[in-house]
Amino acid sequence: MHGNHSYSEFIRKMTMITLTKKLKSSKGGGIPEPPKKRISIRDQLLVKEVSEMESNLPEGCTVKFEDPNALHTFRLIVAPPEGYWAGGVFVFSINVPEDYNIAPPVVRCETKLWHPNISEEGEICLSLLRQNSIDGLGWAPTRRLKDVVWGLSSLFQDLLNFDDPLNIEAAEHYQRDKDSFRWKVRDYIETYTKR
Repeated sequence: MHGNHSYSEFIRKMTMITLTKKLKSSKGGGIPEPPKKRISIRDQLLVKEVSEMESNLPEGCTVKFEDPNALHTFRLIVAPPEGYWAGGVFVFSINVPEDYNIAPPVVRCETKLWHPNISEEGEICLSLLRQNSIDGLGWAPTRRLKDVVWGLSSLFQDLLNFDDPLNIEAAEHYQRDKDSFRWKVRDYIETYTKR
């Protein structure tokens, strides 16, 4: 039994030596390293843009990264200091696609609210987020994440677009009765947001 063990050990060593020699001769001198993953253009842009965005946030805005190594997905929290939505906290999920900065970030509002330019399902009407915009203010490769943040923040500063509202009922409500509109906004804030 002892002799078989020595023979098995000898065969295993010889096999390892042969494999090592084959690897060295075929790969130019050693065991090949796994290929290094290339950093995408999107991720290269985000390293700079996230820093720029964080140092230039509008009043009442904060950003939160669930994973600090995944700069392409984060949340924007908007707590408007004044206006109809003051006192509310509104959360937006922002996902930057692989073909950024040719394509705009994908943004959804996670907080239910009463707003002419944000649907109750979280869709957002903001020219800046459109690949092709009729008004010429849509997405362009010269835009940055900070522009998106400032654009979303401006939706709460009473800069409402009634020419092309997403929530037509809310827009008509505002135009028909501003006091009633204000009460409905407050009701949504108390029901769906927390500070």
